[in-house]
Amino acid sequence: MELHDVWFVLIAVLWTGYFFLEGFDFGVGILTKLLARDRAERRVLINTIGPVWDGNEVWLLTAGGATFAAFPEWYATLFSGFYLPLLLILVCLIVRGVAFEYRAKRPEENWQRNWETAIFWTSLLPAFLWGVAFGNIVRGVKIDQHFEYVGSVWDLLNPYALLGGLVTLSLFTFHGAVFTALKTVGDIRTRARQLARWAGLVAAVLAVAFLLWTQAHSGDGKSLIALIVAVVALVGALTANHLGREGWAFSLSGLTIVAAVAMLFLSLFPDVMPSTLNGDWSLTVSNASSSPYTLKIMTWLAVIATPLVLLYQGWTYWVFRKRIGTQHIAEAAH
Repeated sequence: MELHDVWFVLIAVLWTGYFFLEGFDFGVGILTKLLARDRAERRVLINTIGPVWDGNEVWLLTAGGATFAAFPEWYATLFSGFYLPLLLILVCLIVRGVAFEYRAKRPEENWQRNWETAIFWTSLLPAFLWGVAFGNIVRGVKIDQHFEYVGSVWDLLNPYALLGGLVTLSLFTFHGAVFTALKTVGDIRTRARQLARWAGLVAAVLAVAFLLWTQAHSGDGKSLIALIVAVVALVGALTANHLGREGWAFSLSGLTIVAAVAMLFLSLFPDVMPSTLNGDWSLTVSNASSSPYTLKIMTWLAVIATPLVLLYQGWTYWVFRKRIGTQHIAEAAH
């Protein structure tokens, strides 16, 4: 295996980790409007992800940085061609971070409600747009002989990509609901399981349709295995949620996301961005990569830094592992 192949796998792992972690993060943000009934319950939801949401976004920064360093042609074509949707995602992530920090700075109800609304929309939009973006990457876009995107933003709004957006939106909502059930106590925990049941059924229908379409379009034997794992894991997550086994439900919903993202990358390889104009103009792991020397230095840095990051993030989740409820919210306890 060449180093550019190794880095394709590593970038796939980074995006998979990002969607696994930020998936329930976005899902909880969406649930602040769908599940919470009052300010205390909204605070409970926000507090479940409060210690970890910014750490989850490190995976996005690392994935973007690794793509820039390992595959500069891929990075350039991707960020120039997908400029508007990626800019919208970036703006959402900035506003979302500000909303988490500013929400509790003043006690007025209007102030807090406005920031909570911002959290909802800046969770929902990226959850949808990431699916649209990756749907277009797998499907292929208009790339010319100079490896430049020559389509328009409207070309990105095709049925396959839009279905991909609905899949990530519904999967992340389901993932967030089972995470909420795992992290809370009381009535909100029960209602989170109920909402997860319906969100999971919607996600199952959309995900099966999208993954079968992907398999028919560009799949092979390896991607078929990932498809089967994703479907079985999603059925298992729904079953575990129904039985009240919240830890298993969360693990299996996470496995669903992992297998689905793995299937997309397996369907993509050895391309990184297929061209719909001419197959010879597609960006691949070989023609889009950096020099072997650059990849070698990056590999040594990754070997040193990655275990430290994983240990630190794992420790963070362990420290903040306890369940919370409205009784833990100061103003709700009086």
